[in-house]
Amino acid sequence: MKTNWIFRTLSLLLFVSVFAVSCKDDLDKEKEDDYKAQIEALQAELAKYTAENANIEELLAKFDDLDFEVFTNQEWTRLHESHAEDILVHWPDGSTTTGLDRHIEDLAAMFVYAPDTRIEQHPIAIGSGNITAVMGVMEGTFTEPMPIGDGQFIEPNGNSYKISMVTIGLWNEEGVMYEEYLYWDNLTYMRQLGLAE
Repeated sequence: MKTNWIFRTLSLLLFVSVFAVSCKDDLDKEKEDDYKAQIEALQAELAKYTAENANIEELLAKFDDLDFEVFTNQEWTRLHESHAEDILVHWPDGSTTTGLDRHIEDLAAMFVYAPDTRIEQHPIAIGSGNITAVMGVMEGTFTEPMPIGDGQFIEPNGNSYKISMVTIGLWNEEGVMYEEYLYWDNLTYMRQLGLAE
């Protein structure tokens, strides 16, 4: 993670600066003041990146809980812990929705025909500032009829699917996502379900 590299670099620079000041007994007052000012600036930068890193780690932990527990176990009453009431969601097909209730409806619809839908791993999870990007592995089995409108259904075929998907989240200062971008390959998803060639 970028912040870890910056953290290590600033730590090293701070150590070198402190070491240089402590080893020079013959520094004049002006140089000593200059070194102290540089050390204070480095300490301030280090504190900034440490706080940012801690915030990103907290958001990523919240996202793990969102996918592994809330989504996988359909604990929709908990979705407000990570999503704003007026969340704007961008779907892989290019459509967007606004509002938590609508987002819950859309997520729950995925479980109607694949009740074992789940995300159990995040191979990649990164962040910077108020943005996180997480790759998950979503999988499930087409075991129940799929509603397609007008009271019609596609009968289940027992096919399993397993696809990589990415969620990019924009978070507010309270640690709640106000905008979410969902990406996965819909054609691969439909092919694995046996609904496309």
